[in-house]
Amino acid sequence: MTHWLALSLKGLRRDLRAGDVRALFVALALAVAATTMIGFFLDRLDRGLTRQAGQLTGGDIKLEQGEPFDDALRASLREAGLTLSDQVDMVSMVSRSDAFQLASLKVVDAAYPLYGEVRVDRGDGVEALARGPEPGGVWIAPRLAQLLDVTLGETVRVGASELAVTGLIEREPDQSAGFSAFSPRLMMRRTDLEATGLVRPGSRIEYELLAKGPPGAVAAVSATLERLAAQGVRVVDVRDDRPQLGSALERADKYLSLAGLAAVLLAGVAVAMATRRYVDRHLDTAALLRCFGASQRKLATLFAWQLLWLALAASVAGALLGMAGQAALLALLSRFLPLELPPPGVLPLLLGVLTALAVLVGFAGPTLLRLKRVSALKVLRRELDPLPAAAWLVVAVAGLVFGALLWLYSGDPALAATLLVGGLVALALLWGLGWLLLGLMLRAVKAFGGGERQGGWVRAVRLGGSQLARRRRASLGQLLAFAVTFAAMAIITLVRGDLLTTWQTQLPADTPNFFAINIQPAEREGFVELLDAVADTRTALYPMVRGRITAIDGRSPEAAVPEDSRGDNALRRELNLTWQTEVPEGNRVVAGEWFAADAGQAGGDGPVPISLESGLAARLGVGLGDTLSFTIGSERVTGRITSLRDLDWDSFRPNFYVIFPPGVLERYGHSYLTAFHLDAAAHGDVLARLVRAYPGVSLLNVDAILGRVRELLDQVTRAVELVLAFVLLAGVSVLYAALTASHAQRAHESGLLRVFGAGGRLISRVQGVEFALLGLTSGLMAALLTELAAFGLYHWLALPPRLHGLLWLVLPLGGALLIGAIGHGLSRGVRRQAPVTSLGLLGEG
Repeated sequence: MTHWLALSLKGLRRDLRAGDVRALFVALALAVAATTMIGFFLDRLDRGLTRQAGQLTGGDIKLEQGEPFDDALRASLREAGLTLSDQVDMVSMVSRSDAFQLASLKVVDAAYPLYGEVRVDRGDGVEALARGPEPGGVWIAPRLAQLLDVTLGETVRVGASELAVTGLIEREPDQSAGFSAFSPRLMMRRTDLEATGLVRPGSRIEYELLAKGPPGAVAAVSATLERLAAQGVRVVDVRDDRPQLGSALERADKYLSLAGLAAVLLAGVAVAMATRRYVDRHLDTAALLRCFGASQRKLATLFAWQLLWLALAASVAGALLGMAGQAALLALLSRFLPLELPPPGVLPLLLGVLTALAVLVGFAGPTLLRLKRVSALKVLRRELDPLPAAAWLVVAVAGLVFGALLWLYSGDPALAATLLVGGLVALALLWGLGWLLLGLMLRAVKAFGGGERQGGWVRAVRLGGSQLARRRRASLGQLLAFAVTFAAMAIITLVRGDLLTTWQTQLPADTPNFFAINIQPAEREGFVELLDAVADTRTALYPMVRGRITAIDGRSPEAAVPEDSRGDNALRRELNLTWQTEVPEGNRVVAGEWFAADAGQAGGDGPVPISLESGLAARLGVGLGDTLSFTIGSERVTGRITSLRDLDWDSFRPNFYVIFPPGVLERYGHSYLTAFHLDAAAHGDVLARLVRAYPGVSLLNVDAILGRVRELLDQVTRAVELVLAFVLLAGVSVLYAALTASHAQRAHESGLLRVFGAGGRLISRVQGVEFALLGLTSGLMAALLTELAAFGLYHWLALPPRLHGLLWLVLPLGGALLIGAIGHGLSRGVRRQAPVTSLGLLGEG
């Protein structure tokens, strides 16, 4: 065994001078780099979340609802051995002189924080404090200080109160990563909240009760937590339900993993191409070893060890590159991660090595079997090559291995199966299209420059196109690989720019850019009168009551809805309920009939008619005739669904999942909201007048939020583009592998051209034209693939589909330039080779 290991290492050192082995090394290293880069990052994120779960939520248990928690609950939790902390979260305007800014208010008590420390600058540098601000003072984010032009010691107005700025927050231990983080933070004490006048009937306020304690104490209150959850209180227990950064980040995790697998797929194609050349070169060696008594088993062992050493070396190089890549990925996303991540673990490295081995087995295994089946007679009869593996066998084995990798990295067998089957169907369609394009190219180049006198470039186009089209089987694999690579880059470009631009341009010029919420009934007429005098346009004023779904058809929501909808956000929080006489603007009844204007005044104890948004109805599995019970305060109201509505969520107008008829909800505490449009130049003055007159009304600046969304989207897109850089490098490795796989054939063609009088300039042009035509055809196929993918995205996002004319110009021309330049440069050695040497390679394959 030791002898064969030494022989495999000796053979590998000799083979490292060969282009096909270098191509194998590069492809495997890129596959490992792509997977380890993403694996290292996601592993650090996962372990960071687990390690700092208490800090992310603020406690071992977190309870949330729209009204204060009662003292009996606090007493029972304290008796179980838990330490408690009360918080209130809300959004409100903060002002100083004529400067106004929407802020995310975090109201804390003396026990805050239960975990960690607040890093705050109180004038003597940043310090870590295990408490919140003192009564009468506030701590604010540096961004809020900059927007309001306020410094330490000065005062800001919060509602009806003037509070001193006593600190600038650098980091909170339980910093939110949700939508509220788009507004700059203001932290204040609970004792100062009442004086602000912000807590009024119908106000959008989230009361939070946080608890900290040992695992036994948390387990002791499990029955209480279950009872609270059944009553509509949102319960977050980090020991059973590990907190995430949000569903958007979870989808980004899967997307990054699948994007990395695109690089693995292309690397696998490069491995398959390089393996063909590797096997062709070693057939004679294998035949000689058979003559010296080597069995098929020993041959398989020898070459398996040789490729195993290569895979391990490529894994080390790929892991180092992946470490550098994950550091860059972390730098791009660090602004939006609310926690410090631990050092990378070893598991992603093991997965990277597994990926390299899987790619070798799946994409190279069937071809390597030719070395095992070689006959000793090949030493005397060169035509006795073992039959190559059938194309269907190569695709089948590679597809199974890649499907297993899809399953491993996505964790979703249904998604893996869908992508695998869809990919095989797309591969078959692209294969047929590529075959057709190469046939058309052969006809076109034959007809090109058909006159007697042909210039150098005309002959180059005819010869280069003919060689590409005649070598159709090898060219098809390259076409498919580059088409997928270009399409992936183009789709990311569309997602980053075109889809967002299309969404924005379809909005009217007077689309509301501000929301006004928490308008009290007594302020309604005065606020509308002032707003109508300064706003360009505004929507109707909508009354709003907050209620939680606590029963569906008389059963608990968890028991009534489909299993995959039990965690739906509509069941975990209070919904905004309203009443209207007519169907609101932007709503369309798609099932049932709108209720009569006096339907809520009929009296009786039976359900009242309600209208439900169709998307929510589909998620909850309810329809016309079903009943929904809402808990509002301490009372319950039941409605029967009599109509379903489609909403225009992109209109930036107030929308409601549930609408009641008048006469049902008016007796509950409620407020009003509206949306309006202000000219950008008039923002400051108008907002100043509104806030001075109505300090309790919260004004939500949609333009500012969209700016933060664009910033976040841009950073995440750059991270994805970093992953796709590996996809592009893997595509280049496909070209390199294809060049080495066809080295003997291209060298032989070059030698024949020289024998028949072709000069170096003509051969250079022929090879350049061949690669440029390969890139041009790949770009055309990529443009078609991108248009089909964009059509699906547009349909999914409910955007009007359209063609991208520039895409059909940029991808083919860009592909021709990119592949033409790289291919022409890599084939320089073939052009410099002597004709005698080139013609002698004919028998190598």
